[in-house]
Amino acid sequence: MTTIEQLTADEAARRRHFPVTAERIFLAHAGVSALPRVAVEAMQAYLEVGSKDAQDNPWDNAKAGEARKLAGRLLGCNGRDIALLGPTSLGINLVAQGLPWESGDHIVYYPDDYPANVYPWANLASKGVVPTPLEPPAQGAITWDIVEEALTPNTKLVALATANFLSGYRIDIDDIGKRLRSRGILFCVDAIQTLGAFPISVENVDFLCADSHKWMLGPCGAGIFYVDPGRQELLRPPLLGAWNVVSPQYIAQETVRFQPGARRYESGTLNLPGILGMGASMELILDIGVENIAARIIEWRQTFLDALRPLGWELCIEEVDRDPATPDATRTGIIAITHPDKDIRAVAQTLDEGNVRFSSRANRAGRKFLRFSPHFYNAHNELDRVVELLKV
Repeated sequence: MTTIEQLTADEAARRRHFPVTAERIFLAHAGVSALPRVAVEAMQAYLEVGSKDAQDNPWDNAKAGEARKLAGRLLGCNGRDIALLGPTSLGINLVAQGLPWESGDHIVYYPDDYPANVYPWANLASKGVVPTPLEPPAQGAITWDIVEEALTPNTKLVALATANFLSGYRIDIDDIGKRLRSRGILFCVDAIQTLGAFPISVENVDFLCADSHKWMLGPCGAGIFYVDPGRQELLRPPLLGAWNVVSPQYIAQETVRFQPGARRYESGTLNLPGILGMGASMELILDIGVENIAARIIEWRQTFLDALRPLGWELCIEEVDRDPATPDATRTGIIAITHPDKDIRAVAQTLDEGNVRFSSRANRAGRKFLRFSPHFYNAHNELDRVVELLKV
């Protein structure tokens, strides 16, 4: 892969590496991304090898091992502490069901997060755990001060997303994680809306989950689940099988002894074709450079908003975004907009007819939004075309 600038300047290369660009304007990476060519070829290679040998063979296993290491590079950790599991909700549920909860424990969560990061925590009430909801002043605008207000002496875990799926507000996981760790409180992170688009460190995170089908540009159902090595004895795997429990010659033992590292959470056969596709996409992202990708996404965001605001379009959290006190680091490539004078459904239909892929979303109050989420490979003329369609 070449640089971002060279790629977007060479339409033939852009279409070769990202076939979707020859079909439509794709601005829905916060939903389910289209696959880059490298991911398609990696999965095709898996199918070819698997047609001539057992699907679980040394070549496949070596590629899966490479994917584990690539995920470690993305997160700045040892690959042995990553389980190759998707979707995101699986990792979240492994944490929710695997920790030793006691009646009266508190769990802090955000009820207007994506449902996969809400239901597993709210459901802990059936075990006597007290779910404590956060109430930020705007959708997803969660800061340490807001988290701190919700903490009690009984708070055992805080569960947050790195960015809200509607507003795109990105939290400071390093600062929040460091403060929680100093208080002995566990921190679980849903990273699906930023991993692959912005740098992430798990230095102050206990658990992190992310499927690859959004900003990582990977296939659905392939993902990563990180568990801090110091928490792997605390988080008992709630799913047991022949792969994560030591079973010599596949003979069940009287004593359960787990595999080392995060492999203890991989209870059965892995999604090998998806993992190989995810591995190829992670390698692509690392080759381009996450910092470079983040800079381009933020550039797209500002260019887009500069063109739309004079037309009366405004963000889901417009006041927060315009506030000079809002840190630049809270912004992402999730751009959810609405208009006080336009029929949002009619505009959505215009975009559909214009062959633009985006997402239609609404908040809890029922207000409708058009959500755009460009990635590094999108071109200037694509955003220009969308702006023209939004003028109608």
